Amino acid sequence: GKGKKDILPFLRKLARKGARLEGIATDMRSAYYHAVREALPHVDIVFDRYHIMALINQGIDDLRRAQQKELDDLGKETLKGNRFLLLCNYENLEADRKARLDALLQANQPLFIMHSMKAQLRLLWEKGNWDAAKAFLETWCQDALQSGIKQLAKVAKTLAGYRTGLLNY
Repeated sequence: GKGKKDILPFLRKLARKGARLEGIATDMRSAYYHAVREALPHVDIVFDRYHIMALINQGIDDLRRAQQKELDDLGKETLKGNRFLLLCNYENLEADRKARLDALLQANQPLFIMHSMKAQLRLLWEKGNWDAAKAFLETWCQDALQSGIKQLAKVAKTLAGYRTGLLNY
C-alpha cells in the first residue's frame, strides 16, 4: 500500500531496530512524509534527486500536453512524438536528437523556459553546502514562480514546501 497506515508498521519496526538511524530517503508522498515524522521524529527525511527530477519531468509533460491541446494542427505536429525527447537530459542526446530538441524549444518558448529551468535545477546537487543549496533553491523557486508557466510554478511550490528534505540530500 501507499498510505500512511500501510507504511507505519514497517517504520515502527525500523524505529525499534534502527536506534542509530540518522536519515531516511523517500519520495515526496505526503503519506510517507507524515508516517516518517510520526514513527521516526528524530530522523532526517531526504528527498533524492530521482524523485525531484521526476517531479519536474512530470511538469514538462503536463505543459507539453496542455500546449498540444491549445495549438493549431501545425503546432500539434511540432510537439507530436517528442515527449521523451523533452524528458531526456540534453547532454545525453545524440547530435540528431539534440538538433530536433533545439528546433522544438526554439519554436516553443514555454517549453524552452521549463526545459532550461530543469537543467538549472540539476545544479542544486553541485552546491557544496546547505547554505549555498538553500540560496540556490530559493532563487530557483522564485524564478519559477515568476515565469508565468503554471506547471513550473506548481513544481516550485512543491519544492518550496519540501525544502528541508531537499536540502538534507
